[in-house]
Amino acid sequence: MSELKSRKLISVQEHLRDQVANALRAALIAGELQPGVIYSAPTLAAEYGVSATPVREAMLDLAREGLVEAVRNKGFRVTELSERDLDEYTEIRALIEIPTIGRVTRTASREQLEAVRPVAEEIVAAAQRGDLIGYLESDRRFHLDLLALAGNARLVETVADLRKRSRLYGLTDLSQEGALVGSAQEHTALLDIMIEGDAEAAEEHMRRHLAHVRTLWAARKREAERAAPSRKLGAR
Repeated sequence: MSELKSRKLISVQEHLRDQVANALRAALIAGELQPGVIYSAPTLAAEYGVSATPVREAMLDLAREGLVEAVRNKGFRVTELSERDLDEYTEIRALIEIPTIGRVTRTASREQLEAVRPVAEEIVAAAQRGDLIGYLESDRRFHLDLLALAGNARLVETVADLRKRSRLYGLTDLSQEGALVGSAQEHTALLDIMIEGDAEAAEEHMRRHLAHVRTLWAARKREAERAAPSRKLGAR
């Protein structure tokens, strides 16, 4: 009986850890957690009304994703991306994703491609209602599901890791400006081109899409550097 109680306790703790991690990711996306700022687990725990333990565990999850880094005896610092980082991530993604999209266009069946359409539509719907977490999750699923049709699991894992490390800060402003809807619609357009079987056009569309995302990264980074944060959640 005590073993069952222990398992239940572990399950509750893991669930809370996941909830806190998702809340922290949302704060990153909204620009409430700022690059370069150190945040302590106890202060964040007080902000979210939980103990420090799930916050530390959640921060370690984010550290493995490259979103934060541990600072001994202080807490965690939100990692900063330089212009060179952004260029290098974009270059690697382009080298992998552009030719793979072309290959999938040539080899995947119409049924396989149409199966991804609901996810593309979820991206647009999330952008329209300002659901940033939903937008990013659907965007991640769409790209990885398409790449998975190439049949190379390691390729998908590599791109998934690159996506985690090359994230947008302050997406709230982009959503309010309406920029996310246009970016979201690029996904349905890509799918339409792939279903038509035009591999060359699909590769070119993917190239433009990655360039567009890179432009969004740069705009958010410059804005974050210019503007003093109005609220630093849990900052020391």
